[in-house]
Amino acid sequence: MNNMTVQIPTEEEIVARATKMIPWLREKADAVEKARMVPEDTIQAFQEAGFFRILQPKRWGGYEMNPNVLNKVLIELARGCPSSAWNVMVLGVHPFEVGLLDNTVGDELWSDDSSRLISSSYAPFGTVKAVEGGYILNGEWLTSSGCDHAAGGAFLGGRVADAEGNMEFRSFWVQRSDFEIEDDWFVVGLAGTGSKKLLINEVFVPAYRSHVIGDYCDETHGHVNNLYKMPFFGVFYSAVSSVIIGMAKGMADLYIEHMVPRQNLNQAVGAAVNDPFIKGKLGEAQAKITGAEARVLMNTEEAWKYASKGELVPTDVRVRTFATNQFTGGDCFEAAHMIFKKTSTRGVWLSSPMQRQLRDILVGANHITQNQDNIGELLGGQMLGNPLPQPNPFGVKAQ
Repeated sequence: MNNMTVQIPTEEEIVARATKMIPWLREKADAVEKARMVPEDTIQAFQEAGFFRILQPKRWGGYEMNPNVLNKVLIELARGCPSSAWNVMVLGVHPFEVGLLDNTVGDELWSDDSSRLISSSYAPFGTVKAVEGGYILNGEWLTSSGCDHAAGGAFLGGRVADAEGNMEFRSFWVQRSDFEIEDDWFVVGLAGTGSKKLLINEVFVPAYRSHVIGDYCDETHGHVNNLYKMPFFGVFYSAVSSVIIGMAKGMADLYIEHMVPRQNLNQAVGAAVNDPFIKGKLGEAQAKITGAEARVLMNTEEAWKYASKGELVPTDVRVRTFATNQFTGGDCFEAAHMIFKKTSTRGVWLSSPMQRQLRDILVGANHITQNQDNIGELLGGQMLGNPLPQPNPFGVKAQ
């Protein structure tokens, strides 16, 4: 099905839809955590708002928008309910990945229903074996966020040897009928994401349903604009970081609401808002959050500057984006933690949304895309002229 006719909203319109949902999502956040999954009515509201179409190819009814549109939507949604925003992030990025594959995949997935969603589990937990015409997948793939809503199946990660014997990290699209879901998602934070285990038993995946995730080339499969010249890791890592930024902004929102009416009992007179430490920590936290947000949006915009003109994004830009986005989790958790400590005992009650928000940020910051401990070496080495390690997530081969 080619170039389905849809009414594409402006960036301002679709971000405003997300902002309008913040109070509604906040009201539902406790129930989402207790249910350990996002309810169907919330997913339906996101569908109607068009969030899952932002990066979807126009060929199948999508919008093909700048990835920063999705990033800004995610920031707003996460201020209300981090788990719900996380589902939009995962389920909203995968239409972009479909655009990187042969168009046969999109036709199989969306020809009769362009609203089907896809979950994922990229960590290579299961086994992959190359066979004639494709691959055989077998085993368990953990933490597939939003899988209960993914009628379109899942992208699974796996390592397999290429024709020269080198190990490739590939993504494989499996259909919903190819796996079972095991409910094992009992966690300290982001419990509402429903990131459950997928069970795969000797499933054949045709070669056209797979790609090397780090490969980067000129192919756009005939799509209308150059969105699909954006590097996958840049789009994915920016989206994860955007959810975490939104969580931290939500924490600041809650802190302000908590502090404005609070009296400071440690001083003779005056409200808590006059306490220099309460003000100071909020200002310091805001600086970290603002810096993280500016960095992620700037990184995506710089890459888009090249891709939107039909050019490949230079390697140095891709490395810088990949590396610096990974500092988001640490910055945002530090910001959230420093203001949480100023709530004293009021913040620790399970009835306080601040403790849930902090736990959600902690788990988000633990995501593999937020691995700041050793990523600085990669960026610094590249800046100093060192060759990139082999293999690397940029598709750059040894010279």
